[in-house]
Amino acid sequence: MSKQVIAIICGGPSSEHEVSCVSAGGVLKGLDRQRFEPLLVGITKSGTWVELPIDYQLEIVNKQMPVIEDNGRHIELSEAGFSIDGQLLDIDCVFPVLHGEFGEDGKIQNLLDEAEMAYVGSGVSASAQAMDKAVAKRLFASSGMKVADGVAVNAQDWHSATDSLSYPVFVKPASGGSSRGTHKVKSSADLKAAIEDALSYDTKVLIETAIKGREIECAVLERDGKVEASIVGEIIINPKFEFYDFQAKYLDDSMQLILPANLPEEASRQIQQAALIAFEAAGCEGLARVDFFYSSEGKVIINEINTMPGFTPMSVYPKLIENSGINYQLLITKLIQTAKNRSSSITR
Repeated sequence: MSKQVIAIICGGPSSEHEVSCVSAGGVLKGLDRQRFEPLLVGITKSGTWVELPIDYQLEIVNKQMPVIEDNGRHIELSEAGFSIDGQLLDIDCVFPVLHGEFGEDGKIQNLLDEAEMAYVGSGVSASAQAMDKAVAKRLFASSGMKVADGVAVNAQDWHSATDSLSYPVFVKPASGGSSRGTHKVKSSADLKAAIEDALSYDTKVLIETAIKGREIECAVLERDGKVEASIVGEIIINPKFEFYDFQAKYLDDSMQLILPANLPEEASRQIQQAALIAFEAAGCEGLARVDFFYSSEGKVIINEINTMPGFTPMSVYPKLIENSGINYQLLITKLIQTAKNRSSSITR
């Protein structure tokens, strides 16, 4: 039996370019080579698509993140599919390991839909809704879930919209990821600088009341025609960090993922159910990681949903799934199978 060709796409123009590369490196290593043949596709920060050698450096070395460089081996994606120098490539499924802009906002999904290609993850609408934290919050609230108090602002109206804030607050790009441009602000004196930095990542900024609570994670996986929630985990970060920021996530080894989280059984069930509700509310497919806070009063507050979460073997999402009984290689295989089982003719 011939192997199925899986195009693994990474990089892209977003601020999470480097994180995407690291995630793709994990997928590349974890892919079952008995069943699948990888095609590694990189997108430079300027938006050029290139075919990369399978041994391309996609790991963090001495705290230096990998970057996609233009090697001249250009790839095009059109309605006809992927091609190099006008020669169409035979690809069975696409794994777009792209985080943030272009990867999780529906843009790459739209291109793949136009080419009628099977791909891992959510479609256009779900990706766009989940990517915009302000939109997602409204969806979650309308589904009966507790969310942090907050307001969405832009460069023109933030002065008038922030007069009555109660500090501390979190300031974050509405469509950002990996905590890029996210700040914990303790007083009005620091608000302007935080908003200006967040606006450098997005034109819309979300300002939310800081929640005093434990950081809780739950993974959702669609496989074999079912949607399942993983066990619940808890993020413990080094006290030197104010919150779970980019440095703590990717460049510091002190983060701990407690599996399972030490929570009352009923709270864990409530979080799992909320993760499934959030997945459905956003219209997600394939996979998602849902982030929560668990307050000292026992309240479950949903923070956000990620339709293409970090995907190295040591990332939170694969660890949650692994501790629910599905190893990394099988997880990748199940995601590809789910993508292929969805007819390319389905309107997403």
